[in-house]
Amino acid sequence: MTKRRSYGDGGIDARGENSFRLRYRIGKQRYSVTFQGNLKEAKAKLRELLKSGDDGKHVEPSRMTVGEWAEHWLSIGAPGRSKKRVGRRSLERYEQLMRGHVIPELGEKRLQQLHATEIDRLYEGLESKLAPRTQNQVHIVFAACLKAAVRKGLLSSNPIDRAERIPSPGESDHGQVLDAEQITALVQCFKGSAIHPIVAVAAFTGARRNEILGLQWSDLDPVAKTLRIERALEETKGKPGEGPVRRLKEPKRAAHKRTIQVDDALIALLLSEREKHLRLVAGIPDGAAVDLSLIKLPEGALMFPTFHGRDGDFTKLRDAKAVSKHFEKWSRKTFPGLCFHDLRGSHETALLDAGVPVHVVAARCGHDPATLLRSYAKRTRKADTSAANVIGAMSAAALE
Repeated sequence: MTKRRSYGDGGIDARGENSFRLRYRIGKQRYSVTFQGNLKEAKAKLRELLKSGDDGKHVEPSRMTVGEWAEHWLSIGAPGRSKKRVGRRSLERYEQLMRGHVIPELGEKRLQQLHATEIDRLYEGLESKLAPRTQNQVHIVFAACLKAAVRKGLLSSNPIDRAERIPSPGESDHGQVLDAEQITALVQCFKGSAIHPIVAVAAFTGARRNEILGLQWSDLDPVAKTLRIERALEETKGKPGEGPVRRLKEPKRAAHKRTIQVDDALIALLLSEREKHLRLVAGIPDGAAVDLSLIKLPEGALMFPTFHGRDGDFTKLRDAKAVSKHFEKWSRKTFPGLCFHDLRGSHETALLDAGVPVHVVAARCGHDPATLLRSYAKRTRKADTSAANVIGAMSAAALE
């Protein structure tokens, strides 16, 4: 069956069940593309192609597959809206999601023939295989991949925008939240532990674990009582048989790079830790009276490196997962189920419960204020009580 149209209007030829050839002309150039779908959808697609020519947005037909484009996108660093490459750890995760779930299902499909219903079927199949949050991550990465194809002129529009079965991330787990007294008790119970200073910094600054493990002694200003956070540990897979690769990287966002005020007790703890490092460098035993002002640490010396004994490397990055496991094992008796990242949420919640403005807490912790508020609303236990007390005082005065 052929639907003949006027000159320059194009035509539709049936090629099989729900398969059509679309013929059309843009200027003097003729095009022919295959379309999968019913006749109504084929007509809509033809109108879309003709309109793209009128608007100067026509995309040249291409035989590139979804898999070929996805691999190319990953090879150039999976750029997003800002056209910047993502971090290496993020890229590894993108590769896992695309190669593990999207490419096996849709990789052979022509990119320009990808239909929203096929994306719906992909997401439907993931429901029985993956947790809701992982399903949502697949969607986010796949959408970014297709948006990049639109920016490159390979697609006129993103078919994922017309999909119906968008995976929901579900209710996020905001972990445990400790109040001020519990935070103090937790830090005290870590005295004698190798990670006691790390736990103290996390609890009293709200910094992320990998930000803490990236701190250098040059970031501490004990006179001004400030701590600069301007880098973070990143761990990626190494070559087979070589183990993970650890490096320092710039923060993901400008807001993550910040200088925060720290209290006297934390300053004293960090200076005590620095003195231990200076004694190790000089080979001076603990308790020996000596002027350490002439001792210098290596350039780039970390606050919390991995080293053993006097000949240790003060710039060797620590194993972040080992720190988390140590924390969970040590805190299990007092706070079962508590994870290291819960210290960050507890710090933020304690400040907000105390009445510290949201924008101040967000800036201190390198957080987006809107995200911070959403998380706080789900995990706080005291805010509503505080609000009720304020209203109670007002109503008591008014109703006397």
